[in-house]
Amino acid sequence: MTAEDPVEYNLDGINQVLVNDDIGLTFSAALKAFLRQDPNIIMVGEIRDLETGSIAVKAALTGHLVLSTLHTNDAPSAVGRLIDMGVEPFLVASSVNLILAQRLVRRVCSACKTPLVLGPEVLHELPAHAEQAEGATFVEGRGCVECNNTGYRGRQGVYEVMPMTPSIRDLCWSGRRPTRSSGSPSSRGC
Repeated sequence: MTAEDPVEYNLDGINQVLVNDDIGLTFSAALKAFLRQDPNIIMVGEIRDLETGSIAVKAALTGHLVLSTLHTNDAPSAVGRLIDMGVEPFLVASSVNLILAQRLVRRVCSACKTPLVLGPEVLHELPAHAEQAEGATFVEGRGCVECNNTGYRGRQGVYEVMPMTPSIRDLCWSGRRPTRSSGSPSSRGC
């Protein structure tokens, strides 16, 4: 079952609900109705407020797989965002299993890409560790007809995955918020 605003793709075998605040069909109202039908999986287009967040957390705690989106800059910030909305930290720690952050980046045009040699001063400025950058192949797009002379064609997803590890759960229980240095493997970079 999904609650979406708007429904972007019609999917066979999925009950999809278009949220309409004007008639009182909010994300939280749709979630309440969903729970009465006891679905296996619930997808909420976006958690925007405390009521929706609380219902999603309660659904997760009662054994439903809840998938949703939340606007944050990175994976660790999702925990703080839920807490800022008013969801109790212990509920966040108990109900969240995994947080995935995503960004779309431009893809270098494969028709005109050429190797790029970066000097040590540029490599030093990269957020990656120097040993990770050594031996890496860098490319740039020179521009061609295929990419409209931009050097880029298409997009690619870059993902940060943060499993809710015992140490991150402990941070939530104590009221502190996870950061990139909280010890999760993904907190060391994408």
